[in-house]
Formats: sequence, C-alpha cells, structure tokens
Amino acid sequence: MESVSDSPTLRALLARSDLRLRLVSGPDRDPAVLDRAIRWVHSTDLADPTPFLSEGLVLLTTGTQFHGDDPASVRDYVARLASRGVVGLGFGTEVVRDGIPPELADACGEAGIPLFEVPYSTPFIAVARANAEAIAAQTYARRSWALAAQRAIALAALRPDGLGATLAELARQLGTWVGLFDAAGELSREHPIGALDAETARGLYGEVGAVLRRGARAGSALRIGETPFTLQTLGRGGHLRGVIAIAEGDLDQEGRGVVTAVIAMAGLALEQHQGLSRARGALRAGLVQSLLTDDPALARRIVRDLWGPLPPAPILVAMTDAPAGRAEGIAEVLELRVDERRGSLFFGRGDEGLVLVLPAGDRRILDELVERFDVRIGVSAPGGYDTFAASVGQARVARDRGDRPVTDFDTVARAGVLSALSPNARALAVAALEPLTTHDAEEGTHLVETVRAWLDNDCSHEASARALGVHRHTVRTRLAVAERVLGSDLSLFASRAELWAALQVIDGSD
Repeated sequence: MESVSDSPTLRALLARSDLRLRLVSGPDRDPAVLDRAIRWVHSTDLADPTPFLSEGLVLLTTGTQFHGDDPASVRDYVARLASRGVVGLGFGTEVVRDGIPPELADACGEAGIPLFEVPYSTPFIAVARANAEAIAAQTYARRSWALAAQRAIALAALRPDGLGATLAELARQLGTWVGLFDAAGELSREHPIGALDAETARGLYGEVGAVLRRGARAGSALRIGETPFTLQTLGRGGHLRGVIAIAEGDLDQEGRGVVTAVIAMAGLALEQHQGLSRARGALRAGLVQSLLTDDPALARRIVRDLWGPLPPAPILVAMTDAPAGRAEGIAEVLELRVDERRGSLFFGRGDEGLVLVLPAGDRRILDELVERFDVRIGVSAPGGYDTFAASVGQARVARDRGDRPVTDFDTVARAGVLSALSPNARALAVAALEPLTTHDAEEGTHLVETVRAWLDNDCSHEASARALGVHRHTVRTRLAVAERVLGSDLSLFASRAELWAALQVIDGSD
C-alpha cells in the first residue's frame, strides 16, 4: 500500500529540524518503537495521568510531579505510562529544572519508552501542532490515494477482461497479492501470479472452501502462517458467486473503500456472467431433451461446437436430487470441469433433476459433487446413446431408492421388484394376511406359518411337512382352513402370488 513520508510517527516528529527535539533514551532494545503511529500529543504534569490518556499518545511534561528525584516513584510513573500504551515521553527542560533527571532516563530505557528532550525554545503547543499537521497530511494523502486508486480501477474495468484487469489494478494499488476464487472454490485469477507459497495456498483454499460452504455473505480477516488475509464474499447470501482474497489483514478506511469498490464491480461482472450461464443452462436442458429421443446426432453437433465432443460410449448417466437453487451452484462447478475435461463430461437440467453424462470408467466428478454439495446421486448401468432415455430412468430409480450418497442402478436392481413398492405396500400386506393372523391368535392355529412354508417349498405338501415337522395331512388340513378363512382358492396362481407378495413385504420390512 502506498506510503506517506510525513506519517505521524515519533521518528518523523524527531526529524523535524524546526522543533530541535533530541532523543535521550528508550529505543536501544527495539528501534522499531520510533515507528509506532502517534495518535495525538498531550501535555500534563500529573503524577498519574493514565486515567485521562488513550493508547498511541506522546506525553509532554516539565517534571513538576517528580519530588526529590525518588527513583522508585519515577519507575512507577514510567511503568504506568508503558502499561497505558504511551509511545513516547517528551521532557521540557529549563522550565522547572535544568536537564532531564537521570532516574527518568534510566526508567524509560528499562521500560522501552522513547524519551526525548524538548528545549525551552520549543513550546509544547508547537510539538502538538506539528503532529496534528502530520495527521492531516496523512489523511489528505490517503484520501487522494483512494480517489486515484478508485479512478484507476474504474478505468481497468473498461478493458476487455474487465474483471481480471480490475483485480490486477487492486493488487498494484495495495502492493500485495489479490486472488479471485469462483463459486467452486477454485482460484480463477491471481495477481501477481504464483506469489503464494504452496503451504499458504493450501491453507487459503481450505479457508475459502469453508466460507463458500457456509453460504452466507461475510468479510473476515485471518492469518495463514505469517501471512494475514482479508476474505470478502461475492454474491447474495445463500447463492455466493465467489470470494476475493487479499494478502493484507489490516486495511485502513481508505483501503477498505477501494476494496469495496472492487467488490461491487466484481459482483456486477459475475451477475452479468450469470445471465450468460442461464442461457447456457437453457441450451443444455434442450440438448438433454434431444438426447432423450435416443438419437444423439443433433446434440452431438451442437455440443462439439460449444464444449467439445460428447463423452464416448459406453456412458454412465447420473441424476442428482439437488433443488433448483443448489443446482445452480453445482452447474457452476460442472462448467469448470467441462472446460478441464473436454470430451469427458456433459450435463444439463432434466425434468426431474440435473443429468450428467460421463464415460463409464471415470466417476471422479460424482465424488466431488457429493463432498461439496451433500447431494444424492443415482447412476445408470453402462449403456449407449441409443438407450439414453432408459439410462435416465435407471439413474432416477437409483437416486430415489438409494440409501447412500451415490447409488448404482445395478445395486437397486438386485433388491428385486418388490423392493420398489410404495410405503403403502406394508399396510396392504398386513390387511391381506389379517384373516390368517387373527385366526391364529384366536384359535391357536399356525395358518400363517403353514402358508409361508408351503409357498417357500413350491406348494409341495411333502416338502412343507418336512420343513414344519408335521404330517402332510396336517398341512392339507391347515391349507383348507386358510382357504376358508381367506375366502380364496389357493389352487389359483393369482391367489398364491398375492399371499407370497404380502409375506415378502412383511418379511422385508421387519
């Protein structure tokens, strides 16, 4: 950030030849204490002025509060000033006493407070005025810098790559590293390029990712290793467009004003980009509808010209359960991956969710989406574009019936047709078996057990009897009772199938 030569520091104050100030003691252990900013200059001879002081002051005194040059009282006086944050002590000589008490010089040296002499010819008000002038000059310089910086940034925004030029100008004006992370948490632009070391970059990626996952608009200051950073989100709460990161943790009011101007410009640029993204999304949705005809010719031509070729067959079709709002964020990530993996990914909005098309051997993007967006994804069996509609149906079934973040259709298919029955199926199954269960409860019979064993043994009386440990005539008798109770002819396939399905549903839900 641009420096100001007459910044209000003790070093600058001592350098004023017209004041004829002379440094006596204090900075030996840490010369940097002379470069601390002076907020104001105040004069008092109170024995304990600390209740009336604030941090960052230079105190001027004539020493009337020192009685008898008691070293202990002088040390206590200086200790109180140090604890209050006084950055320097000026002693006016030849007013009350000649020279500076050696006890005061020793105490200031021990406490690390710079002690300087104010000669009789220099009034205290002249010292205070000099510092006030330095503060005013610095304020004017900072405001002038802010106006010039905002003007330069506004001009940069008019260049062909307005967003990139704006960030580059911000980095130049602040004299530090500036980076833009997109909605996916990827670093899309940085100035100067490669200025961050690998460890700092990894830490910054993690912090930016956490900010984006929270989804709330925010500005924050943090430190990664020895580097301070300021992070500022772009976009609306719940729909962030990215994060601007600045390798500067303590921006003053003017610096924050310049950053705010850049954030406003970047937000506008990203919103304009979002309009283009919506148009691309509409085109992608139309191409998905075209693929659903199982004829990829039209989609293949359009996709090749805009994004590269469609993924080669055999392909997997995946479908997410993301609502429209979250699907926009997913689409932004997918747009980046399409650019990185040309010919290995296509996506678009379908009637019942976001549809992804990827080669059968490359599922990396699915893991990334689950980790970033906490969505469920169904995946079809490998197939070709001539069965695209069927693959979409498989992906939808896998998504809706899966109990894991990513579910393959083959896994769902192995569970059988009955597993796809609605939650009402159990109620229907209970109702179908109720005459048998009621009869067993009231009469102490074993009709349900017998019917289950009979159906499981392909309706063989002999095999059922062996499974139940009873005589085959007992099985025949029980089945006859079951027919009477149910009012159904168990010699009919439909009646047997109804009972078998009811038993499977009950057994599967227990």
